[in-house]
Amino acid sequence: MHRVIEPKILYFGTPVVLLSTRNPDGSANLAPISSAWWLGQSCMLGMSGRSRTVQNLRRERECVINLPSVDLVDAVDRLAMLTGADPVPPYKAAMGYRHEADKFTAARLTPQPSDLVQPPRVAECAVQMEAVIENLHPFGPADSQLTGIEARIVRVHADPAVMVRGHDTHFDPDRWRPLVMSFCEFYGLGERVHPSRLAAAYAPPEPELAVA
Repeated sequence: MHRVIEPKILYFGTPVVLLSTRNPDGSANLAPISSAWWLGQSCMLGMSGRSRTVQNLRRERECVINLPSVDLVDAVDRLAMLTGADPVPPYKAAMGYRHEADKFTAARLTPQPSDLVQPPRVAECAVQMEAVIENLHPFGPADSQLTGIEARIVRVHADPAVMVRGHDTHFDPDRWRPLVMSFCEFYGLGERVHPSRLAAAYAPPEPELAVA
C-alpha cells in the first residue's frame, strides 16, 4: 500500500548537461547540471540563481548545452565540486566546493569554438547545442533562489556516430548512450524494453537506392 511521504527533493532523473558560459573576463565557465528538458527547439534549464552560471546567463544571454555520453562520467564527476566563483560562496564552501578558474583543464576536456555564440563547445561531447537565452524565471518558493532558464537552440552539432545512418535529422537511441543522473547518482540507459509505435510513426524514410 502507498503511504504519504515528505521527500527531501523531487528529482527522478534527467540527462546530464555540461553547460558552457562566458565569465565577465571573457574566459569560459563549464558547469554540470541535471535539470533539463526540451520541447520543440527550446530547452528549459533549472539551477540555483546564486550560481556563477546563472549570473553569466543573465549577463551574456548565450550558452552551449553539451550532452556527455556515459564514457565521460569521470570528467563530469571532476567538475561536480568546482565553482567559478571566487571567493567560494559560504553555502558552497560548507559543502566542500573549491574555486577553479579553468574548468575545461580541470575536467580534462577540450574547448571547441562555437559558430553562433561566444561560449565554447565541449569537443568530447557527442551532442552540442548552441543556444540564446529567451527568459529567466524565478522558480519555486521565494526563498529557494531557484531559476528556470528558457534557452532557444540556434545550432546543433552532432557526432555522426549517434545519428541514424544516412540521416542528419534523427538520433539513433540504440547508438547513443547519454549520461543520466537520478537522485544525484550517475546512470546510463539500458537496453530497449519494448518496441514503440510512436517511434515508428516518426521514423525517417529509408534512404533511396541509387539506380544504375
